[in-house]
Amino acid sequence: MATLLLIFTAVLTALIAGLFYAYSCSVVLGLGKLSDGEYLKAMQSINREILNPVFFISFMGTAVLLPVAAFVFRGQPAFIFLLLATLAYLIGVFGVTVAGNVPMNDILDKFDISGATTDAIQQMREGFEKRWNLLNNIRTVFSVISIALVVCACIWSKEI
Repeated sequence: MATLLLIFTAVLTALIAGLFYAYSCSVVLGLGKLSDGEYLKAMQSINREILNPVFFISFMGTAVLLPVAAFVFRGQPAFIFLLLATLAYLIGVFGVTVAGNVPMNDILDKFDISGATTDAIQQMREGFEKRWNLLNNIRTVFSVISIALVVCACIWSKEI
């Protein structure tokens, strides 16, 4: 059972790392080429659509499974890797998302693009894009660190 827990934890952690990585090295680049209004509309749409069960299962599931796996593997060599992966994920991915990206997404969601002036649209993008991308890059780095640590836990686990 511990083996299945570790494998499932690794898969969910990898899915989230892959999501943020792909977003950082492709979606952000494509969005950056859009006009201000198109960019804001696209971000509003993406931020609304990502709120779905598949995303929540992987995002929240990782936040739950990492500490559970660390607890299950306490006293084993894999424990320290899982503990560090948990801290990296909860602080650098989950924490940054909840404290940084989500509040920014909420502000953007309330912004009425169709009723805004060109200057207001430009100001909204300027106040949003760079900071949001920085926070997303932080999430990307910490999610990759998390999956690397989970892989280490798999390698040094007595279960696998």
